[in-house]
Amino acid sequence: MRKNLRLRRTAVAVATAAVLPFSLAACGSDADSGDKSAESAASERAEDADKDTDKDSTKDADGDAMAMSDPFGAGCAAVPEDGKGSFDGMAQDPVATAASNNPVLSTLVTAVKEADLVDTLNSAEDITVFAPTNDAFEKLPEADLKAVLADKEMLTKILTYHVVGDRLAPKQLEDGTFETLQKGEITTSGSGEAYEVNDSAKVVCGNVQTANATVYIVDTVLMPK
Repeated sequence: MRKNLRLRRTAVAVATAAVLPFSLAACGSDADSGDKSAESAASERAEDADKDTDKDSTKDADGDAMAMSDPFGAGCAAVPEDGKGSFDGMAQDPVATAASNNPVLSTLVTAVKEADLVDTLNSAEDITVFAPTNDAFEKLPEADLKAVLADKEMLTKILTYHVVGDRLAPKQLEDGTFETLQKGEITTSGSGEAYEVNDSAKVVCGNVQTANATVYIVDTVLMPK
């Protein structure tokens, strides 16, 4: 009887010893799986955070780019807020057509028509126009203005002197010298939102976009040498 009891105890002990390693291994496997799952989740959260940061950075960069492309200057307040003469409206049309819809530039448009330059300006690609305001033309003696408007050759020289054959960003105006369509040269200087052309004409509304040109509205008519 005692012998049989000892045999049963021995068998239970052996069975327990055999099962215990498998139980420990199973527990270890579950713990490892849990740790790996936690690590994987943490990794995914970190990747998502990085993606969100990249998106925010892209948005900020786009925002800065948009801000840099906006028109600037005190004179921009005179531009209509809506319609074809507004900034959005002008961006849809080539430069001569765009200017004709802007009441601030009506004298310039008259001069462009007198010189038969409408098609020339509208068909040009990627140009910059320094566009004198109506007030800029009023600075000229009335007799001189009438004489210029009546002299097509002279008028053409003056108007094409206001046009550069490339689109110029504000940054390029900080210290620039550019050849005009009239084959003369203009110089620009300044920074931020304050620029001058030929040390005489101030940019009152800059970086205005049309379909084929960048326009800087100036307060003085530029005269070629």
